[in-house]
Amino acid sequence: MSIQAEARRVTAPEIRARKGGEPIVSLTSYHAHTAQLLDRHVDVILVGDSLGMVMHGLETTVPVTVDMMIVHGRAVVRGTKQALIVVDLPFGSYEASPVEAFHTAARILKETGAGAVKLEGGRRMAETVRFLVDRGVPVMGHVGLTPQAINTLGSFKARGRDDAEAEEILADAHAVSEAGAFSIVLEAIAEPLARRITQEVATPTIGIGGSPACDGQILVLEDMLGLAPRVPKFVKRYAELGPAIEAAVSTYAQEVRARTFPAAEHVYASRVKKVS
Repeated sequence: MSIQAEARRVTAPEIRARKGGEPIVSLTSYHAHTAQLLDRHVDVILVGDSLGMVMHGLETTVPVTVDMMIVHGRAVVRGTKQALIVVDLPFGSYEASPVEAFHTAARILKETGAGAVKLEGGRRMAETVRFLVDRGVPVMGHVGLTPQAINTLGSFKARGRDDAEAEEILADAHAVSEAGAFSIVLEAIAEPLARRITQEVATPTIGIGGSPACDGQILVLEDMLGLAPRVPKFVKRYAELGPAIEAAVSTYAQEVRARTFPAAEHVYASRVKKVS
């Protein structure tokens, strides 16, 4: 009798070992259905705090809470069997101290079943990254454009285009790598800088508006599927589902109003025989 082996999840150490190897494929997901569709094709699914903007209509990621991340994280874990699930630590839940970060990360890992967390920041967060890793929490770093800092950055423009800022971001990447992060997201930074970081740090880099030289790539699923009306320069639309969905809804509405839906094939016949 043959026994079919169950699918085994990708782990953070396996992603770290992919430095310089086969590119790491990543996408975001926020609920079980899309996560199930992604699971056979990607290595990493990020439950990003971008869910605040994509799913909840917020202007920025700043208002996102730990409870929101846990609800969506649970759903994504339920919908998957293979991909490594990474959950963002939301703004205000980890910056005050490494101890605070550990409590938040431990709660998220316990209550979602995810395999890692992600946090934003470079040198200022290196101590926290090391603290978490030393206590059994795999950490994905994030440098360059850090959306949680939008109120101090002032805009979502690309970073690292001048020499001074490029050196700052390079130092951030080195610090996070040396602190033990298993991968680092490089968001919206000048291509030569992303390439240089990838060449210099021992940790795999995952670009989103970075460079084709990065060790992997990530996009927001709704952006690449054409569900968002406006997207950053670094997004390639692989489909245009927004107009298709609106067309389908329009046709449905017309048929309901015309009473052509539901048709005979969409309703249930009675099993009760008419008694004379």
